[in-house]
Amino acid sequence: MKLKKMLLALFLVSTASFAQKVKYSKEEIKKMEQYLFNEGFNTPSPKKTSTVVLKDGTTVKGFCNKIDTKKGQIFEVSIKDSATKKPTVLVADNIDEMYLYPNEAEKFMKVAKYMGNIRNYQTKKLKNTTTKDRIHFVNQTVSLKNKKDDKEFLMQVINPEFDDIISVYHDPRAKETAGFSVMGSPSLGGGVIKSYYVKKGDKVMWLHKDDFEDNYDFLFGDNAEFVKKFPKNSVEWDYFSFLVYQYTEMSNG
Repeated sequence: MKLKKMLLALFLVSTASFAQKVKYSKEEIKKMEQYLFNEGFNTPSPKKTSTVVLKDGTTVKGFCNKIDTKKGQIFEVSIKDSATKKPTVLVADNIDEMYLYPNEAEKFMKVAKYMGNIRNYQTKKLKNTTTKDRIHFVNQTVSLKNKKDDKEFLMQVINPEFDDIISVYHDPRAKETAGFSVMGSPSLGGGVIKSYYVKKGDKVMWLHKDDFEDNYDFLFGDNAEFVKKFPKNSVEWDYFSFLVYQYTEMSNG
């Protein structure tokens, strides 16, 4: 009996030692809080040429004047061919990928939102909101919020510059953490997006901030150097974009 207690005590001590948190400096935390994902957009510009690549290899170029959605996800795309001017409705299931330009009105609204939160000045880049670049959508099979039957959806890639191993997709229905405002001034705190769709390997899942710790090992656990530097008990959901970027850098290095 005493031996069992001794072994249990040793196990608890070793576990506590292993689970010690890594302490980061203010400068390191500030760096980790930088939001490195692109802005997520839901509305296309009807004035700029979009490119849609179908699963059969056909490429359609034209002006996208309407996107129909269900539960926030695209199921049909209406596009007017830039050469023939013929309108066509494309079903999302038949689309492999597409490149659209964000709507100017939506960009304006996002700029106003950016200016309304002090935290944004410290963590986000305004150019991601006012981007003139095309945004990339890819067809993925996913269960919405991990609760529905698997279906194909067109999802916007928001980490196109570092999606080698982990791809992160915009969740059109994602909520944000709340901040607070004093006498109508810009909000303090808040503004952190609570969910994304994430792909690693063949698995695509809806990742909510509340489930971040449970999925940490799946996302990053195969890189021992990364886990040692950024153990899951020492990092926060607020650092997610930085962690995906850093993990990709360290895994490709």
